[in-house]
Amino acid sequence: MWYEIVFWILCGILGVAALFLLICLGCFLKVFYSPKRKPLGEGEYEYPPGDVYVPFYPQMKDWMERLRKLPHEDVSVTSFDGLTLRGAYYEYAPNSPVELLFHGYQGTAERDLSGAIDRCAALGRSMLIVNQRGSGPSDGRVITFGVKEKKDCLTWIDFAVKKFGKDRTLMIGGVSMGATTVLLASEETLPENVVSVMADCGFSSAKEIIKKVVREMGLPADMVYPFIRFGGIIFGGFDPNDSCPIESVKRAKTPVIFLHGDADDYVPYQMSVDMYAACNAPKKKLITLHGAGHGLAYPNNPDEYVEGLREFQEECGF
Repeated sequence: MWYEIVFWILCGILGVAALFLLICLGCFLKVFYSPKRKPLGEGEYEYPPGDVYVPFYPQMKDWMERLRKLPHEDVSVTSFDGLTLRGAYYEYAPNSPVELLFHGYQGTAERDLSGAIDRCAALGRSMLIVNQRGSGPSDGRVITFGVKEKKDCLTWIDFAVKKFGKDRTLMIGGVSMGATTVLLASEETLPENVVSVMADCGFSSAKEIIKKVVREMGLPADMVYPFIRFGGIIFGGFDPNDSCPIESVKRAKTPVIFLHGDADDYVPYQMSVDMYAACNAPKKKLITLHGAGHGLAYPNNPDEYVEGLREFQEECGF
């Protein structure tokens, strides 16, 4: 009978819809969900995974040990969607410039940013290192590849202006996804005392970096990415396509410096080259760190890294 045919058609449609949602959920959990991790105990440290980082583990451990011993102030803000985000402020000297720093994908402020204690000291800067949503002691379980993190960055800037005053020189910077976060914020009209944006090995597009990783897994990226995207939309409340800093830098209103290792096999060095070419900031600079892997531009080339930042500071006149 006709109603039996309709029944089976509806069952087929519902089955396809259920399968679609199930695949999207799996992609969401794999790419965007950040499970709560057990806090590290005394003497425990988290290192970035991968053979390229192993030679730098002793240096990273030294930085993290020293970071924990340094006097600091624990700080926090409430995000636009009600999450408590936590960070730590380390003062180099009263009234010194302050860097607001953001870590990478599935990282933490301590793991990814502890090396800044030496770099900032070399430049006479204080630092405020941020645990992004879904990371470290901050609330949230979803990483949005810069979409919501951009708004968090703006919240941290407002906090810093209120805490340090409108005359205190501020800079925003980040590594990997943290770099993407601040590049997305660069298109906004930031407070006048925010004088520069520092992007270390950031990706130019969430869509493109996700598709790159999918291809390296041996999967058809063009077929898989729509499921990943809709997983973010349905279960995470955001569209990863909205993270496209190569478009944001075309509207950048604050000086931008790009730093990237040319041996980066995770986020291609070419992405920073392309963003530099597209950037319409009042001042811009690209520093290539030869032989450095992903997130290792500073550990691999500390003197060159610091000198590049110092030169940019002089070029911008702050």
